[in-house]
Amino acid sequence: MEKNIRFNLNGKVVNVTSSPDRMLLWILRSDLEHSGAKYSCGEGFCGACTVLVNEKPVLSCQFPVQSVEGKEVLTIEGLQKNGELHPLQKAFMQHNALQCGYCTPGMILTAYAMLLKNPRPSAKDIVDTMEGNLCRCGIYNRIIQAIQSAARTMRGDTS
Repeated sequence: MEKNIRFNLNGKVVNVTSSPDRMLLWILRSDLEHSGAKYSCGEGFCGACTVLVNEKPVLSCQFPVQSVEGKEVLTIEGLQKNGELHPLQKAFMQHNALQCGYCTPGMILTAYAMLLKNPRPSAKDIVDTMEGNLCRCGIYNRIIQAIQSAARTMRGDTS
């Protein structure tokens, strides 16, 4: 049975009518045309489908849309402001921390959630946080460097 589900997506209230058990990934990609979250493993192991719900990373391929009712959902499309890329997005580009780019939205959102809580992460903090996000291109060192660089920028640390 379909249900009307209302939530905030990237700063705007949206209403969707869907089976409450339908996965958020398909609502975002098919119904709302936000294609940043990617379908990859479909099992919740790779992180390509990561979005933030109330500033916490969730695997949208395993997250029923009914679970976002009344909550804030942030996708990679909502991270930039007024056409300006977020420091994490810029850092990923500057450090060549994206090759095929498939995992990048999930990586950036996972890193963003971490930096909201921990603006001075150690390399170990970054590795531990990013553990659930797989990069098939294997550019993990560049990803760590990009996150460290973005953390400095977000703190206003120019050293």
